Amino acid sequence: MTTRVAILISGGGSNMAALVRDMHGDHPARPVLVVSDRPEARGLSKAAAMGVAVADVDHRRFGAGRGAGFEHALQAKLEEARPDILCLAGFMRILTPEFVSHWQGRMLNIHPSLLPKYKGLNTHARAIEAGEREAGCSVHEVTAELDGGPVLGRARVAVAPDETPRTLAAKVLRLEHRLYPAVLRRFAAGDRASVWLS
Repeated sequence: MTTRVAILISGGGSNMAALVRDMHGDHPARPVLVVSDRPEARGLSKAAAMGVAVADVDHRRFGAGRGAGFEHALQAKLEEARPDILCLAGFMRILTPEFVSHWQGRMLNIHPSLLPKYKGLNTHARAIEAGEREAGCSVHEVTAELDGGPVLGRARVAVAPDETPRTLAAKVLRLEHRLYPAVLRRFAAGDRASVWLS
């Protein structure tokens, strides 16, 4: 039986597109829905052009908090599509423990650092300021702890002496586009062994 995947985005959707491109042929999963918390997200038109159903749940309709209203509307969209796995791909909302609990063990996220280092935002600037010689990205299971779930894959890249947050972000993003599909392919097949790329 094919595993059904929904992808949550907030922006351009480059990681989403990498996941969708990989889910064909002998892949154990297929994309069934791409949802954004921003109706203007460019990733929605990308997904539609790739033949994937799209939806939006505008978080601004529900106020500044994480609140039940937004997540209730999001969950309703997801229930219509019946995904087995959720992939967060540049999704910029912090989800409540209640929402995460419902999807526990079935939700993945990609983060632009070598976790457990540099959880949260501004990862590239923080890595450079700390004098790191290598940086990278990690795919992890989502838990109630921000960027704290079990790590299922990492990819690393050297930090150049003249590196800037912008140049490092571009290098890491190219790795993300390789790592996330590799981890999802294994995860959808029931394999949770760690993946290392470089």
